[in-house]
Amino acid sequence: MLIEFSVKNYRSFWGSQTLSMAAGATKELQEENSFIPPVEGLPRLLRSSVIYGANGAGKSNLIKALDFMREFVSRSSKETQEGEHITNKPFLLHPNGGETASEFEVFFLQDDIRYQYGFAVTKKRVTHEWLFAYPSNRAQRWFERAYNPKTEKEEWYFGPKFSGQKKTWQESTRANALFLSTAVQLNSEQLKPVLTWFHELVVIRHGQQIGPEFTVKYCENDEKYILHFLQEAGIEVEGIEVKEAEINQIKFPDDMPDEVREAVQRNLIKRFKKVFFKHHIKETKSSCLLPIEEESDGTRKLFAYAGPWLDMLKNGRVLIIDELDNSFHPYLVRFLLSVIHNSVSNKQNGQLVFSTHDTSILDAKILRRDQIWFMEKDDQQATQLYPLSDFHPRKKEALEKGYLQGRFGALPYIGEVKF
Repeated sequence: MLIEFSVKNYRSFWGSQTLSMAAGATKELQEENSFIPPVEGLPRLLRSSVIYGANGAGKSNLIKALDFMREFVSRSSKETQEGEHITNKPFLLHPNGGETASEFEVFFLQDDIRYQYGFAVTKKRVTHEWLFAYPSNRAQRWFERAYNPKTEKEEWYFGPKFSGQKKTWQESTRANALFLSTAVQLNSEQLKPVLTWFHELVVIRHGQQIGPEFTVKYCENDEKYILHFLQEAGIEVEGIEVKEAEINQIKFPDDMPDEVREAVQRNLIKRFKKVFFKHHIKETKSSCLLPIEEESDGTRKLFAYAGPWLDMLKNGRVLIIDELDNSFHPYLVRFLLSVIHNSVSNKQNGQLVFSTHDTSILDAKILRRDQIWFMEKDDQQATQLYPLSDFHPRKKEALEKGYLQGRFGALPYIGEVKF
């Protein structure tokens, strides 16, 4: 479960900006859109949050920041070598941006324990990394590392509640890798839940092609669940069939020897899954199977999303999507939100964070005021993130009209085109 995410000096962000999933005090849609976390001392958490803003305001950059954090945690210890540059992208429109570390921090729940984990990085190294755990709602500083530029050495702290081969893990941690990733790779059982949270985080960035593979695997175990989801979303389909097909048509150079060709054919024959949708032929009792490639772009995209979406609901995952409305009708977006804002279909309290340009949902009575966030750039071209609740809108105020009229900012400035 996501509680809060902060980023500083990354892409269009200069000062620290924070997205919070903590629900406010309002009773509006409280039971549908928020839930009580399984840890005492925390506020209710939101099941979803939406981000609005002009093109170029930084919506995608917030999602890229969380995705960078996820990727760096997952791969820094095993997919980089000593001396390789870290691929962070600092804010370059400030004189000190390129020389200042980028910072990322997240508060989350995993296995009913609250964690606070973060790090700061430059192109060359990790300059700071820290982890706090809150078992029994009491803070425990498990570890912290900080690079001292004066001595050019790292300073380490390990708390009394943190166990394991700390010295070995410390010595094995490269300057451009995270201690968290290294320690788990070297069998730290205590830190595995922290890494697991990042592994289970699903981020779908703008323009990223979502393949159907995950949904296909889901169909093999629970085809009816996927079928029901598509039907409830308005897709007219009677059934889904997954068939195994062979690829054995391989083009070879004309001058390749026959024995080499035969060996390659034997070794490169692959098997893959092919998806078919079963459709009823009207005024008959017959049906036909259409390969998924014959379906509309929207239907194929919905099928690809169905697996991650249902996995989020079934297992309480956190799903981050950039431009959810892309290829989806506004009514379909409302349907997807209704599934999340339902304590029956979302028993495990999965969470969704998404950006959109679909303003129609602002007045659809499906979102609380604290679920709505805006982004715009300041005079220094740095992204600012702020919630609708900062404006204290009236209970029956027309939010879509107010937003489009500029009451909440986060609109594009359209100049006059002269020829």
